[in-house]
Amino acid sequence: MNRLKQVRSILPFIIFAMILFLLWRGLGLRPNQVPSPLINQSAPEFSLPDLLDAKKSVTHKEFAGHVTFVNVWATWCVSCAEEHRALLQLAQDAHIEFLGLNYKDDTIAAKKWLQQYGNPYKRVAVDSDGQAAIDWGVYGTPETFVIDKKGVIRYKQVGPIDNDAWEKTLKPLVEKLRNERA
Repeated sequence: MNRLKQVRSILPFIIFAMILFLLWRGLGLRPNQVPSPLINQSAPEFSLPDLLDAKKSVTHKEFAGHVTFVNVWATWCVSCAEEHRALLQLAQDAHIEFLGLNYKDDTIAAKKWLQQYGNPYKRVAVDSDGQAAIDWGVYGTPETFVIDKKGVIRYKQVGPIDNDAWEKTLKPLVEKLRNERA
């Protein structure tokens, strides 16, 4: 009986220590590096309406022969607005093509957004029901997939592209992919 009282008295400390350990361990995780099972796999096939010309379709065939960034964005996404200036600057690089995937958004608002803030995308696909994003394994917006010349996903950037992400990760990867054969 006395031993049971001792165990009961130290049990809260043990639980507290376990919680502290889990919190400490969580600090070392990187939430913007969500692994994707699609890395080094062919990009999912899709055919979606073009935001700027509803008579045309945007397909996975857009990736052939060049390095492409597939950027998942929406006008309601605050982080997408923060990222937009960086995308405009990067889109000036002739060696990268940006394909936008407008995710669960109002098409009128998306068109106005691009007219007002600039359009970094070569094409913009409309994913109004979010099915294409599910096929790509999208968790939220913004997310950017780096596709090589053969249409293979080589990297997934979760969260906005900023100067740090560009300089440390994306730029070296793009330079490597540019030198690979199609």
